[in-house]
Amino acid sequence: MKLYEIILKPQSGFATPLKGDTLFGCFCWQAALDKEILDGGLDRWVSCYGERPAVVFSSAWPCFAEAKGNTYALKRPELPPSMLFADQGKSLKERMLARKDNQKKRWMLTSAPLAINLGHTTFLDDGELSRKALSHLSAEKSKQMKHAAPMFSREAERMYNSINRLTMTTGEGFAPFGSSATHYYPETELVVFALIDEEATGIERVRLALKRIGQSGFGADASTGSGRFQLGKSEELPLPTCAGANAAYCLAPVVPQPGVFAGQFFRPFVRFGRHGDRLAAGAAPFKNPVVMADEGAVFIPRGAGSLQKPYIGRAVTGISKAMPQTIHQGYAIHIPFKLEMDHV
Repeated sequence: MKLYEIILKPQSGFATPLKGDTLFGCFCWQAALDKEILDGGLDRWVSCYGERPAVVFSSAWPCFAEAKGNTYALKRPELPPSMLFADQGKSLKERMLARKDNQKKRWMLTSAPLAINLGHTTFLDDGELSRKALSHLSAEKSKQMKHAAPMFSREAERMYNSINRLTMTTGEGFAPFGSSATHYYPETELVVFALIDEEATGIERVRLALKRIGQSGFGADASTGSGRFQLGKSEELPLPTCAGANAAYCLAPVVPQPGVFAGQFFRPFVRFGRHGDRLAAGAAPFKNPVVMADEGAVFIPRGAGSLQKPYIGRAVTGISKAMPQTIHQGYAIHIPFKLEMDHV
C-alpha cells in the first residue's frame, strides 16, 4: 500500500466533521456511482474488506506550507498529561499553573515523514494555532483579519424553517430550527492522508472521487451549501516507521481488533451513521450505532508484529437493514512511536 497526503481547501462551513470514516463512506458512494473508481467495482472490494481494505482515509487536519515542507497540526495524543509534559516550576503553585496551561494544548505539530517523538514535540493551544494560521495568510487577508477574533475555527449557527412547496409559505406554524457548522480561517488548508492499495485504485481516481464530493458537498446540509471544498496538491509520503516502536497513534476513528493490544488510551466516539445518496431518503436511512476510539487514540500492542501493517483496526459490518452489505471504516492509519519520552 502507498500513503499520500491530499490537500483540501474549504469553501464553506462543515456541518459534519471531516473524519476518516465518513470520508470513506462518501468515497464508497462515488465508487458505486462510477465503476471506474475501483478496479473490479465496489462489490469486489467490499467482499474482501475484512482482510484487505482498498482505501483507508485519515481525518482532516490543519496543514501549513513551510520552507522545508508541510507542517501538520494533529490532535494531541490521548495520553495522561504526565506522559506528555515534564513538570515545570520550582514551587507547587508554578507546577500547578503549568499543568493547567498544558491541559489547553490540544494540538501537536509534525511534518513529513510522519513521526512522533514525545520529548521533542511542539504542543499548541487553540490561540497558538490561530496565530500560526494568521502568520500564513496572504498580505490582503491578513489585513482583513487584523481585528477579527483569533480563532482558527468557530461554530456558527444558521436558522431554517420548513416550507410548504405547494403554497411557498411556512404554513400555519412558524417553527425555525438551527443547524451549526464549523467555519475555518480564511485560506485554511487541511490535509487528508490516504492509504491506497494500488491493485484497487490509484491516487488520481481517489482525487477524482474527492473532487466530486467537494463539489456536491460533504455531510449534513450539503444541499444548502455546506461541506464544499476544493482540492490542492497531493504527494506520496513514505509509510510511517519507527525503530523500536511500542505504541501506535491513530489518525482517524478506529475500532481496534480484540486481544491485540495490552494497553489503550482513547476518547470514546459513537458514530450514529446515516446512509447517503438515494438511501438517505429511503424507509430506513439510519445505520446501527458504532462505538469507536476517536482520532488521537494510542494503542500499545502485545507484540511488535501488530504494528507491521500501516493501519490498525478492523472492518465493521452488519450495521444496516436497508443495505445488509454495508461496511464501515473501522481501520485507521497509525503512526508508530516510542511511548517513553526521550528528553534532551
